Amino acid sequence: MRGDFRPLTIRTARDAVAAAAGYLRWLGFRDVVQPEERPASGVDLRAPGLVAQVDPSTRPTGLRAVECLWLNGLSASSVSVFFSLAGYTPDARSRAAEIGLPLFVLDLTGTPQPVNGAADDLASGTP
Repeated sequence: MRGDFRPLTIRTARDAVAAAAGYLRWLGFRDVVQPEERPASGVDLRAPGLVAQVDPSTRPTGLRAVECLWLNGLSASSVSVFFSLAGYTPDARSRAAEIGLPLFVLDLTGTPQPVNGAADDLASGTP
């Protein structure tokens, strides 16, 4: 049984990525790393079997970003997970539900909150 998640207060975009990385490690993903330079794919975090993106902007994350992450996950045969500070557009939420992509919202305390069923399943350890 894992202990309580210890959030990291978010003050900068880098903090948001660090908070997401810490949460993914807490969920059980090992060797979570942030590439030295952000690739064109927009993927901020990688681990064996995982690609994740963090949107630290003040606008809700859109459909294109969700689909691009999903395609990156498919091409890497990996689970895709999205974290956003400002939430998601209705189109992005709908598409993520269709494809089973976990969506989380990060609050400023650094605590991820599941937005959809796939994120609930991931957070609870349900495959």
